[in-house]
Amino acid sequence: MRIIRYVKESGKQLAAVTEENKVIDLPYKDFMTLVAEARRNNRTTFEMVKQLIGNGEELALEDIDLTTPIDAPEVWAAGVTYKKSKEARNYEATQGKLDAETFYDKVYDAIRPEIFFKSTAARTVGPNEPVYLRSDSNWQIPEPELGLVIDKEGTILGYTAGNDMSCRDIEGENPLYLPQAKVWKNSCSIGPSILLKEAVSDPYELQIICRIYRDEKLVFEGDAQVNQLKRKLEELVHYLTLDNTIFDGTVLLTGTCIVPPNDFTLNEKDRIEIEIPGIGVLKNPVLQSKK
Repeated sequence: MRIIRYVKESGKQLAAVTEENKVIDLPYKDFMTLVAEARRNNRTTFEMVKQLIGNGEELALEDIDLTTPIDAPEVWAAGVTYKKSKEARNYEATQGKLDAETFYDKVYDAIRPEIFFKSTAARTVGPNEPVYLRSDSNWQIPEPELGLVIDKEGTILGYTAGNDMSCRDIEGENPLYLPQAKVWKNSCSIGPSILLKEAVSDPYELQIICRIYRDEKLVFEGDAQVNQLKRKLEELVHYLTLDNTIFDGTVLLTGTCIVPPNDFTLNEKDRIEIEIPGIGVLKNPVLQSKK
């Protein structure tokens, strides 16, 4: 069972998507209100939605204007959680030499994961909205990731797809530049849905696929399984919430295992598609940052 939001004349509408891709409106303003109501009724969110959609009017998914499935007050991200990510960071840090151990090797092997702040609701876009290129970077890529939607206690409520846009040249120049390599306007996208936790038997079996189109031609495609993740999802949530204030509806991106070739950088008017079967396809056009 997937939860989406779409835009209608009266504002943003929360809805459920059935296995047949039929959209049925839900009588709540946002995802966390739905979760809270389910808890008040001693039900799982999945059980609550199943009851609500019994007699609802069906819409076609292709006929609606999707937006972010949740206004995440904060988006956080985990880094160097896949071997492929470690290798890419080492390439940046050594200018391609790869002949010495770096701090990225240490992070990959350490007990404590790398957790960093990525975005706010105002900086985060949804399906079909543009992600921006940073004006002072010449080496930029998408980072397709599984996102965890959590509450303030750190309970995983569902899964979404995320794009952690990244400037490889800025991060490679100096690791202390990480916030500038990761955070700017429209540098994060999430969606197109939230796949409820109760609807997933094993999140490590989820597949992540990334496609990049240029002039409508496929110029990059890669895929990975979440089971290639070195750490457990609950472990990442633990370190995010440890002695920290977290808000209901926070999203934690869990790292990437899909990295375009080292000679690739995004161009304006490219199109990024990040697909996680069961969640859907998160599509975003690429534009140059607007000052």
